[in-house]
Amino acid sequence: LHLGGKRMKDVTGYDLIHLMVGSEGTLGIFTKIYIKLMPLPQAKVDLLVLFKDIDTAIKIVPDIMTFGRIIPTSIEFMDDLSFKTSCKYLNEKIPFEEAGAMLLIELDGNSKVELEEQYEVIGNLCMENGAIEVYIADNATTSERIWKIRRNIAEAWKQYSPDQSLEDVVVPISEIPKFMEKVRKISEKYDVPIPCYGHAGDGNIHATPVKNPKFTMEEWLDILHNKLLPDLYGEVINLGGTISGEHGIGHKRREYMSMAIEPAQLEVMRAIKRALDPNNVLNPGKLV
Repeated sequence: LHLGGKRMKDVTGYDLIHLMVGSEGTLGIFTKIYIKLMPLPQAKVDLLVLFKDIDTAIKIVPDIMTFGRIIPTSIEFMDDLSFKTSCKYLNEKIPFEEAGAMLLIELDGNSKVELEEQYEVIGNLCMENGAIEVYIADNATTSERIWKIRRNIAEAWKQYSPDQSLEDVVVPISEIPKFMEKVRKISEKYDVPIPCYGHAGDGNIHATPVKNPKFTMEEWLDILHNKLLPDLYGEVINLGGTISGEHGIGHKRREYMSMAIEPAQLEVMRAIKRALDPNNVLNPGKLV
């Protein structure tokens, strides 16, 4: 198959490109790809914003885009289990003791003056709506300092236990606080810490169950796959979400697909698989 090309627009026929891209290797193999490269922005600034609780942090996200009329490059969310563990691991001195949630907001563009105006608007909006503190990182050194907090969450939790299940659920942005309440109850129910972090701008949360050292590996795998994950995914779906936003289904989440999509949709997917790969040689045992 030769799909797409260098042309800017194409609505001729079915959108097979996206079908193939989303197939996780179960329908075919790409041998040539055209990629459109965008010029790098000339200026960049990051804001690290501390909030007293998750509700306050999440409520500000749509306000930034509606009242502030600003579309950040990214809005990263971290709960207290995530950023406090990472800060301690990095020996980071940011005064976070009273904070219950953190947003990391990235802005970029081609004008430093424009970015200054934008971060002033966002900073004021956050402080007027319950933020504890806003830190501005307008150079590479300070930017790297605050992004290290986000990037080292998983590594920091490995000091507690190396066995983690990095999840990739998605819920509507407005439902993130409710989802976090459900996560806390599931965490208490199974005595398993579940730090949560991810992309508040699109509701993609990496809720990550971490093995309690008191469990044997056999106990942990039983709790995780037969109890905790079904509960977690069930709450996600009840809130109008789904079980994967970025990482895909693969083998790990295949058994839970019937929770996330209706039988008719799943059968359509399997029919496509049978039509394009009748001998089941392309990434067998994955996705469907």
